[in-house]
Amino acid sequence: MNYYDSISKGYNELYGEEQKKKACLLKQHLKIKGLLLDIGAGTGISTEEFKDKAICILLDPSLKMLKKANGLRVCASAEALPFKEKTFDTIVSLTALHHVNLEKALKEIDRVKKDSAEVGLTILNKSSIAHEKLRGYKKIEGEKDSLFKNG
Repeated sequence: MNYYDSISKGYNELYGEEQKKKACLLKQHLKIKGLLLDIGAGTGISTEEFKDKAICILLDPSLKMLKKANGLRVCASAEALPFKEKTFDTIVSLTALHHVNLEKALKEIDRVKKDSAEVGLTILNKSSIAHEKLRGYKKIEGEKDSLFKNG
């Protein structure tokens, strides 16, 4: 059993408020619109913040986490997104990409985003490897995470 399967029952109580704050920060810096992909959406607690502006698809590798979420859910990994090229107008990922092969995930994000898409990713500040690979993104400091925005 993976870590997120094991904490799925209490995830919202453990991390809910923190994830909502990060989602609000993303909303301040992105034009949320159209079809939105939330990579590592988990229980959907942060995705709720975007539902008034976009049609949201929640993607997570943990089926137990996704079962707690409302909306369109896809159980898959960030390194192999099961979508056609240039599908999404907005892509977000909150504190999830440090768990994956970031190079593969970024290639997949680039593949499925429309040319005009807004992309916002939050990465743990202590994850220096991730910061190196996100050089083409604008960095905005946060408390525990940094926000990286394309463009």
